[in-house]
Amino acid sequence: MKLYFSRNYNPRVAVAVARYLNSPVEFEFASPFAPGEHEKFLKLNPNSGLPILVEGETALWEADAIACRLSRLAGSSFWPTGDAMPDLIRWISWGYWHLVRACDQVHFERVTKQRYGLGPVRQEILEAGLCEFASSAAILDEHLAGRDWLVGDEVTYADFRVACVLPFAQLAGLPLAEFSHVEAWHARLMEIPAWRDPFAGLDAPELPPLCSEPR
Repeated sequence: MKLYFSRNYNPRVAVAVARYLNSPVEFEFASPFAPGEHEKFLKLNPNSGLPILVEGETALWEADAIACRLSRLAGSSFWPTGDAMPDLIRWISWGYWHLVRACDQVHFERVTKQRYGLGPVRQEILEAGLCEFASSAAILDEHLAGRDWLVGDEVTYADFRVACVLPFAQLAGLPLAEFSHVEAWHARLMEIPAWRDPFAGLDAPELPPLCSEPR
């Protein structure tokens, strides 16, 4: 198996899952939109995005699907089944539509635009993202009061998925410290080597530096 990835946060999740599960995959850094690369990756993913897991003649794209596949191959409870699975799906869905989307808005305005010179910060989008982050983080903070992980008593993919943007929180200027249970949960995740630095030892060029300081 081969896992094509980049340093963006969805591919980061896939690499972290593979390394956490000790999956038998070959990691390959990729740039689908680089000159001469687009046609190759278009054949693997009609969106041309990453991550992509290739098994023989089969290409599987989207981080959640890849995490499910790798967990099943490992026979791991990291993707719980049975009665716990609806709760897992709930947090994956909630995370995407609320916390992750909010963080993505803020990160795009404050970080991505400055990194690639994409123009000024749109204050109305930034404020909307910060507002959604605050309301979502409050829900998450309440859920995490008195518990270590989102689903059950051990780390699962729900934790990786919902937290996928938090390694970028400081750079994006997100007020994580205002939510003590979320901050403690993020700290617990950062104790897991595969999550803290999934790219350790891999050929994975750093993202470009910021062109200017985020505002």
